[in-house]
Amino acid sequence: MNKIKDYRKEYGVSQEALAEAMEVTRQTIISLEKEKYTASLNLAYKLAQYFNTTIEDIFFSDAEHGRG
Repeated sequence: MNKIKDYRKEYGVSQEALAEAMEVTRQTIISLEKEKYTASLNLAYKLAQYFNTTIEDIFFSDAEHGRG
């Protein structure tokens, strides 16, 4: 389970605004949030930079890191 929606809400950013910032469509953001689409490495990096966090924090649970 990724945390894109959690970060987006925490930052008060709409799906449309995030899509514009990431240079993708709103449908891409929706698909990412519903985990029907896997982000490219480039997009994952841009999301991590945008939310001032790491790719791992957005896309991997603690259990997947071996910490859960």
